[in-house]
Amino acid sequence: MALKKSDLYSSLWASADQLRGGMDASQYKDYVLTLLFMKYVTDKAKSDPDSLIEVPEGGSFDDMFAAKGDKEIGDRFNKIIGKLAEANDLRNVIDQADFNDPEKLGSGKEMQDRLSKLVTIFNDLDFSGSRAEGDDLLGDAYEYLMRHFATESGKSKGQFYTPAEVSRVVAKVVGIGRQTRQDETVYDAAAGSGSLLLKAAAEAPRGMTIYGQEKDNATWALSKMNMILHGNETAEIYKGDTITNPQLTNGTRLKTFDYVVMNPPFSVKSWSNGLEEDYGRFEYGKPPEKNGDYAFLLHALTSLKSEGKAAVILPHGVLFRGNAEGNIRRELLKRGFIKGVIGLPANLFYGTGIPACIVVLDKENAVGRAGVFMVDASKGFIKDGAKNRLRDQDIHRIVDTFNKQIEIDRYSRMVPMSEIADPKNDYNLNIPRYIDSSEPEDLQDLSAHLNGGIPNRDIEALQKYWDALPSLKDALFEPLREGYSSLKVELSEVQDYALHRSGLDSLRAQVAAIVDDWFAAHRGTLLNLTAETRPGDLITTLSDDLLERFKPVPLLNEYDAYQQLTTYWHDVMHDDLSLIMAELSAGGDWAKAAAPRPTIEDKERKLNETADLELGTGRKKTKYKMDLVPPSLIVGRYFADEQARVDEVNAELEAATVAVTEHAEEHGADEAPLAEATNDKGTYTKQLVSAVIREARASGDQEILDCAKAALELVNHEAVAKKAAKEAQAALDEQTLRKYGDLTDNEVKSIVLDDKWRAAIAVKIDGEVNALTLALVARIQQLGERYAVTVGSLAAQLERLEAKVSDHLAVMGVSS
Repeated sequence: MALKKSDLYSSLWASADQLRGGMDASQYKDYVLTLLFMKYVTDKAKSDPDSLIEVPEGGSFDDMFAAKGDKEIGDRFNKIIGKLAEANDLRNVIDQADFNDPEKLGSGKEMQDRLSKLVTIFNDLDFSGSRAEGDDLLGDAYEYLMRHFATESGKSKGQFYTPAEVSRVVAKVVGIGRQTRQDETVYDAAAGSGSLLLKAAAEAPRGMTIYGQEKDNATWALSKMNMILHGNETAEIYKGDTITNPQLTNGTRLKTFDYVVMNPPFSVKSWSNGLEEDYGRFEYGKPPEKNGDYAFLLHALTSLKSEGKAAVILPHGVLFRGNAEGNIRRELLKRGFIKGVIGLPANLFYGTGIPACIVVLDKENAVGRAGVFMVDASKGFIKDGAKNRLRDQDIHRIVDTFNKQIEIDRYSRMVPMSEIADPKNDYNLNIPRYIDSSEPEDLQDLSAHLNGGIPNRDIEALQKYWDALPSLKDALFEPLREGYSSLKVELSEVQDYALHRSGLDSLRAQVAAIVDDWFAAHRGTLLNLTAETRPGDLITTLSDDLLERFKPVPLLNEYDAYQQLTTYWHDVMHDDLSLIMAELSAGGDWAKAAAPRPTIEDKERKLNETADLELGTGRKKTKYKMDLVPPSLIVGRYFADEQARVDEVNAELEAATVAVTEHAEEHGADEAPLAEATNDKGTYTKQLVSAVIREARASGDQEILDCAKAALELVNHEAVAKKAAKEAQAALDEQTLRKYGDLTDNEVKSIVLDDKWRAAIAVKIDGEVNALTLALVARIQQLGERYAVTVGSLAAQLERLEAKVSDHLAVMGVSS
């Protein structure tokens, strides 16, 4: 039975991480990713006779797995990997990690056990299917591992990985798209692990021709492996320092490409050490000796064809620093090479916490360029542990805004070149000079404090709410005097008006109808999933259509609705699809994918699943997991009456428990006769109460005897109720489990599509409307409370209090 992909990845990481011991994550990644590589090429060779990677006899992952438990396991691993490297001209690429290094892996039995467990973990992965080189199991496993290794490696060693979300933005704003041909070229002069290059090439439907260069030897090897893992065996990734020793040259000039993407190291001080040939890169000025940011930017520009485009991630300093950098910036702007600038949130990258920007270069339309398009996306992110992360909605908004050149207040603007060149700006591109992204200040109104009333300007600032709920404004406010209004209802009633008397039901109905129509439009596609369905393409189609449908809806931001769908996709739907598609590829159907499976408790892989149902009696109980169709959906559709009975007996149990607790609190307090009959939880136990009864009978204390008998009756009643509740739940669980065996393929499809996916998405998007409405309520209540008491009324109250104090002092014989 298939595991959810998210369970597989989390167990993979937890197990692998636990096995690394004291080794730094930046080193350990080389071992783990080498194993991932060996497993992938071995499975690929089995299923694809045309695979470009030859797996020789004695050079496969299967040979590594066969070495499990061998005393010479480390040496055998090295030799197996060496055979594969030799057969494919991959020496010094896949054999960088020494599996026989006792300092990193331990010696003797410690190394033997560690490597045996590690190879067992990877044996669970299966890349033999047709989707191995798509956007599914392999790509997700790789991204999951890389993100975790980068997080664990810390600032100084996490630079090998550009976050996937940032890579997606760069790839989309550089101009690669549906019209891009396979023979068009993309180049990264600071390739790292190759993730940015791969994201860029993936934007072209049929891929692209990939070139790159990386200075760090281990990271270069990683990028070479990464290219093969993602089906780009022919990608040319060179080794060496791009600035002082570029490998992609034609004599004394750089080779040129259609697209350049780059996330170079920030502000390198030693960039010019060993620089002898400039390869025509510094035509517009030489960068300062102690800062290499413009060296990389100029390298990108010089590497572009006459109509080429580039997107380079750099620190914000490149936008405003003066002297040599200011002169270069001026020359680039005068020639129209800078198409746009996108400001990103701080703390996105693993190598640094400083905010960065994307500088977009475009040679094609440089001559006629009359401005620079700027986007301030610094506030669109979510906290993810110690780092910030772009959400799907942030990425989509940035890309839509930039590519369509949409001007949005406090977010984006086309800045005319005349404004940039104005002496007061002097070609400074610092984004806050041109876009004020700060929220409007919440000003206090002196007249309102003196005379009461809510300023109309504060009410008008909520116009998006009045557009969506036109009747609410008139229901809540009435004119007071010129420029001011007063609340017609009590502050405590505002929420009731907003939720129940504002027309919100109509808006909610509109939102629900949009979700229903959207889901109906795609239900056929979801109904006819196959083993070849590409999940990435599917969610793009679904989410883009949902976003478009919500654009005309007032109040609700279409990107918020979009985010609710993509979050549900990442949390639930993607896993569901992987289960369905895995079963379909094995010749099964939806009903088989929904079948209960015993939970897996695998200490070696650190996987201990939580059961959905636990059936059986005594010590022999079986825990079952139902990922695709949770038991609650079966109960909701087929056993509503039985669930009502379970709820009823649970209510009876709760009442019985409350009665026991109340009796214990009243009669089992410290020093009371029944105090010693209470347990640590402050309630009675049958054995202790029975002991009190025996003692009371022996002593003839009738009062204690009656009290204890009443306690025993309550305890017995609770026990009966507890047994009834347990039996009712067990009966329902058994009926539910049995029902899974009776479900038809069409029934499972209906449950998953309608009761699970559509219903969950509808609830999540409706929750967005509700949250926005409550935000309006909070703002109105804030304004109402702020101006509820005038300065005059406070002065009058102060006079009254002063008079009272004077009276009291007089009574006390003290003169005021």
